[in-house]
Amino acid sequence: MSEVPYLEVWVEGVGVIGPGLTGWEQARAVLAGEAPYEAAPTALPAPELLPPAERRRASRIVKATLAAGLEACRQSGREPATLANVFAASGGDGHNCHQICELLATGDRQISPTRFHNSVHNAASGYWSIATGATPPAQVLGAYDASFGAGLLEAMTQVAAGDEPVLLVAGDSEYPEPLHAKRPIQDTGALALVLSPVRTPASLAALRLPRRGALAEGASTALSAQLPEPLRQLAQTMPPMRGLVLFEALALVQRAQAAHENIAIEYLPPQVLRLEVLAA
Repeated sequence: MSEVPYLEVWVEGVGVIGPGLTGWEQARAVLAGEAPYEAAPTALPAPELLPPAERRRASRIVKATLAAGLEACRQSGREPATLANVFAASGGDGHNCHQICELLATGDRQISPTRFHNSVHNAASGYWSIATGATPPAQVLGAYDASFGAGLLEAMTQVAAGDEPVLLVAGDSEYPEPLHAKRPIQDTGALALVLSPVRTPASLAALRLPRRGALAEGASTALSAQLPEPLRQLAQTMPPMRGLVLFEALALVQRAQAAHENIAIEYLPPQVLRLEVLAA
């Protein structure tokens, strides 16, 4: 039997939070051209499910990733505690990084335990495990502006290799000045997907990754020109929002405005991640 020329996974749940984006239903309507995009600072909800002590310590990126991840899980109908997960970020908690640098620049260099444990790259993943009670394997990675693409590639590979569903969450938060001048991330935001190896009643679309040529040199796909410039800029200036091109394709195939979409997501330069999005 010849090998199937592509790796296929099914999208069961989607989560979105970012500037002017308050969940998948609202974001889907915007990306499909059915509703206007209104630029606004990210509205971060209170961190659900966390015990009171952890809730007080939760940073902006923790609130964003928890909100997006829970939305994707609820849409899929799967229990968060049962899902292996992949978390991706280019830098993580920018405010915590700023505050640690600010403290180190003074005479008092004793960093609080809260500041320290929020500084590690897997902080958001750790808070997710605390909030949901998840014990399956968790992977945490960073690839600068390619972090969403790298996380998606890792999650799809895990789904195919383990034949089990996987949650992907990509998130980042902004840096205050003066770091903001060197790394001008606009705001805090996160995207999430629940990916399954098989089609289920919850499936929204299929993602196909060619086994040969998935990583190739080229330009990443931009959001459609008819979408407003502030939204297209958002997809260029915030690392997790580089995944919005995939979410736009999901919005179009979900609404049957297209049977399939071929896209290229930013990966480590000069490569892009090429995949096809098909209607369920």
